[in-house]
Amino acid sequence: MTTLPHICRRGAAALLIAGFAMTPLALAAAPLDLQQPVAADDLKESKHTAPGLYITAAEAGEILKQNDNVALIDVRTPSETMLIGYPTLAAANIPSKFVDPELGFNAKKGVYKMIDNPGFVDEVRAWLGSDAAQGIDTLIVMCRSGSRSAAAIGRLVEADVDITLYNMVDGFEGDKNENGVRAVNGWRNAGHPWTYKVREDLWPGRP
Repeated sequence: MTTLPHICRRGAAALLIAGFAMTPLALAAAPLDLQQPVAADDLKESKHTAPGLYITAAEAGEILKQNDNVALIDVRTPSETMLIGYPTLAAANIPSKFVDPELGFNAKKGVYKMIDNPGFVDEVRAWLGSDAAQGIDTLIVMCRSGSRSAAAIGRLVEADVDITLYNMVDGFEGDKNENGVRAVNGWRNAGHPWTYKVREDLWPGRP
């Protein structure tokens, strides 16, 4: 067996490394073929995201049925999934925020304050690396009505999580009507399947 001289071996290794460097590690996901595209100009600022990719709950249900490479991540609190319900098509519930354990009150909004889940990004990364996410290159991120999911996407983008991210702009419950009732849009109002019964594996990072 002929042994390459030391310099040749180094040269071959350099060429191999260069070849890997020129080869993309992963192909970018193709844009979803949406029948009802959502323009950022039509959204409240709180629903805007850096990727600028948006989808309605009504269309998300159809996309999930037709595309094995797309997964729905619910970033609401686990309590919301149990008490308000969640899509049966949700791949996982990975909360981006929790209700403040001290129940600090936001008098202006009339709500209890929420705090960031410090493990959110790590939990998403762990799920993406699991068998459950094999073949997934696109995430549809959902909250109650589109603002919390936009913030969650911002955290993932800032952390360089390498996945295509769509914001479900009307979330699970949807926007409020003139009477303050969330009956305008959203997953639950679109007629897509949902349930109150929590799957044992729904929250992969459950303590």
